[in-house]
Amino acid sequence: MSHDVGQDQLALIRIEGMHSNTCEKAIQKALLAHRGVHEVEVDFLSGQASVLYHKGSVTVAQLMESVAQAGYRVTGSTQRADHTDSSGGGMRVSE
Repeated sequence: MSHDVGQDQLALIRIEGMHSNTCEKAIQKALLAHRGVHEVEVDFLSGQASVLYHKGSVTVAQLMESVAQAGYRVTGSTQRADHTDSSGGGMRVSE
């Protein structure tokens, strides 16, 4: 299924309490349950989840709450707009 990536955001969520691949899967499942979440990668070694989502469908606060409800501690997040500038220079940070 395709979607308009022009409206997508990338959230990096820092998480404490992950100890295994089972933790990764639990967090991934919780995040993918949100409408508008297109892709989730979770890495317990780095303590981080990367979430590509439609900014009009879900908020970072809702994503962070899902992680907390799954039993993990969220320690912060970073958001980036998924837009490439005309020079091909990659992502821009949204404030």
